[in-house]
Amino acid sequence: MQIEKQIAEIQNVVDDVLKMALKKGATQAEASMSKVQGIAVSSRMCDVENVEFNNDGGLGISVYVGKHKGSASTADLSKEALALTVEKAVDIARYTSEDPCTGLADKELIATEFPDLELYHPIELDPQKGIEIAIEAERAAMAYDKRITNSDGASYNANLGMRVYGNTHGINAGYPSSRYSVSCMMIGSENGDMQRDYAYTVNRQAHLLKPPAEVGREAAEATVARLGARKIATGKVPVILHKDVASSLFGHYVSAISGGSLYRRSSFLLDKLGEQVFPQWLNIEEKPHLKSGLASSSFDAEGVATQDMTIVENGCLSHYLYTTYSARKLGVISNGHAGGIHNWIVGDTGQSDAEMLKEMGTGLLVTELMGQGVNTVTGDYSRGAAGFWVENGIIQYPVHEVTIAGNLKDMFMNIAAIGAERELRGGVQTGSVLIGEMRIAGS
Repeated sequence: MQIEKQIAEIQNVVDDVLKMALKKGATQAEASMSKVQGIAVSSRMCDVENVEFNNDGGLGISVYVGKHKGSASTADLSKEALALTVEKAVDIARYTSEDPCTGLADKELIATEFPDLELYHPIELDPQKGIEIAIEAERAAMAYDKRITNSDGASYNANLGMRVYGNTHGINAGYPSSRYSVSCMMIGSENGDMQRDYAYTVNRQAHLLKPPAEVGREAAEATVARLGARKIATGKVPVILHKDVASSLFGHYVSAISGGSLYRRSSFLLDKLGEQVFPQWLNIEEKPHLKSGLASSSFDAEGVATQDMTIVENGCLSHYLYTTYSARKLGVISNGHAGGIHNWIVGDTGQSDAEMLKEMGTGLLVTELMGQGVNTVTGDYSRGAAGFWVENGIIQYPVHEVTIAGNLKDMFMNIAAIGAERELRGGVQTGSVLIGEMRIAGS
């Protein structure tokens, strides 16, 4: 009951500032308010390094005076500070240029149903327990192999929060959420070569996290596997993006189909709606209402109701991602993507990770990507990479200091397979991705 009471109190604050905005001369207004309590514990070489407590909150408000917009925010939630924040937002609106596309989302799009998505699974924020978890992860990692010579630390994070959004169309809704994580990064050395790697686990439910010792062992195993890394020759070879990094490929797709990129005409997928951009067998589903999902929500950052969508159907670009503003700029309506995507489930071709290696035969398995060499205007892609050289479906040796390059149009169409073992620790759930051919710049 305590959390419901806290959310109700925040809803009252949001309601008050919306009323204030209208009294000050706004024709429309929207406000969001969040509160987060949490602990962050880190250890290094099995000693406590940091213990942090946070208890943060803030309110942001946007007001519209006709087609003029003003925004302001405050971390001070006293009545005086809230009143001043509203006043400043209205003042700003009076001085901004008129924009015909500005304003609240259309009223008929606003969420009216708020199912319990089971995002809140509170436990006691116990720093001593956090210390024990972090140190247990490190101890397991240090004991894994004598080549583990140092630690970059382990951490435990626990956050309990709540968010409320309201606007003058009538919505004033909120929900609590929780998020827990354990991570560990180790350093290994052998024959003068030093490498590092990490492992982590994250979940809305603390008891579903991987055991800390398992996280530590995974970090150590990944670190040891990288020792003795070599460069490889420049050429064109098949590439598997391991599921840990494959979500970034679809992150570039998100950028390319987002309304902001489209109305600025800065996307290589401009005017491609309904066209084939992936192999025919590939589908991507968006599921905003997954119970306990890391990216679940019944409404977006503008209060627009979220809904299940087929983002890619039979390889075709089925939907662009619109916010209210980008939709108006493009003459369409918002489909609930203010603030990002909501649980993308990428289809697969059924192979295990081991079967993916056999499918590739000889090529590069990428387990780490570096740099930001992606141009969503042209689709050109070039990023630093590390991973493993594979021959006849068997990992031969670790690889580093290479660059993989291509064009996203070709990379999307040349996806030959996607593994069935999905990465579940983010907003995009995908298996490892096999791309038929990419350019590799090595030694």
